[in-house]
Amino acid sequence: MIRPGTDPAAIAAAVAALQSGDCVGLPTETVYGLAADAANDNGVARIFALKGRPTDHPLIVHVANAQASNVFAAEVPPFARALMAAHWPGPLTLIVPRRPEVAARAAGGHASIGLRCPAHPVAQALLAACAAQGLHGLAAPSANRFGHLSPTRAEHVAAELGPDLLVLDGGACPVGIESAIVDCTRAQPVLLRPGMLGADVLSHSAGVPVLAREQANLAQAAPRSSGDLAQHYAPRATLRLMGAAELKSASALVAESLAAAPATTQRAAPRIAIYARSPLPLGSQSLLVRRMPDDAVAAAQQLFEVLRGFDDAGVKLIWVEHVPAHPAWDGVRDRLSRAAAP
Repeated sequence: MIRPGTDPAAIAAAVAALQSGDCVGLPTETVYGLAADAANDNGVARIFALKGRPTDHPLIVHVANAQASNVFAAEVPPFARALMAAHWPGPLTLIVPRRPEVAARAAGGHASIGLRCPAHPVAQALLAACAAQGLHGLAAPSANRFGHLSPTRAEHVAAELGPDLLVLDGGACPVGIESAIVDCTRAQPVLLRPGMLGADVLSHSAGVPVLAREQANLAQAAPRSSGDLAQHYAPRATLRLMGAAELKSASALVAESLAAAPATTQRAAPRIAIYARSPLPLGSQSLLVRRMPDDAVAAAQQLFEVLRGFDDAGVKLIWVEHVPAHPAWDGVRDRLSRAAAP
């Protein structure tokens, strides 16, 4: 059931559900999460079961503030403290060494754990109410089936996981893609998953360079983290990334073919959707066309909702124009490349 996240009674009901080992849908500024008490093995197991997620794939634990990270972290190096001070609350997850006695199941059995302090006011209200009851962290991966599109509205969660789940409605997520993840378990921080905080900004905040995966030459030494599979964030339809010229040519051929088709074919359910910044033929009942924003922040905010809308329309193919080769687009590029992976 969806309840207003601003309703104190709904927050109290969510705390009670979490205390009993159940899960709740939680809005954050990035995407909606499926939350359980990180210290409750039954609640964490329910997350894995509801999502269909492999149990060795670690969950991010959400905390109310930097001080609460000490419950879970065996060590927080100075550059990680600097990142917390600059970007918490906010869309940044830090992977740190885990205290061996806490949250082993939430961490997928790994020696490290991902921690984040979300900025969304509903998430902050729930975390504060939980802390008052002795629940110091909520394991909360995205509230969707494993590998599918992340939800950015409460109704997406209900459609994905069913109407019986308590979901706190916090409106549309203002960031729209998942947090950046920085590995803080080694001498120098490494960006494992890009988000809307770029490496340059993170490096300035950390006081030391934040390396890309390629620069760090991690190989198998990197800790497991959320969203690190090659194929992830995928719509039901097949998604293909295309250059502007290829997309223009292909869409022109489709439009020409539809124009010559019988009227009954033209009225058929759409089979192809196009999401691009370049000028394209007008959409039709058989061809959906949505314009991608020129701004990376706006594109990230609407990305998953646009792809979900294409799925809801029943298309079989989604053609997406390559995003600009600029660091501001790294998070969107990462999500699209994983969505398009075979």
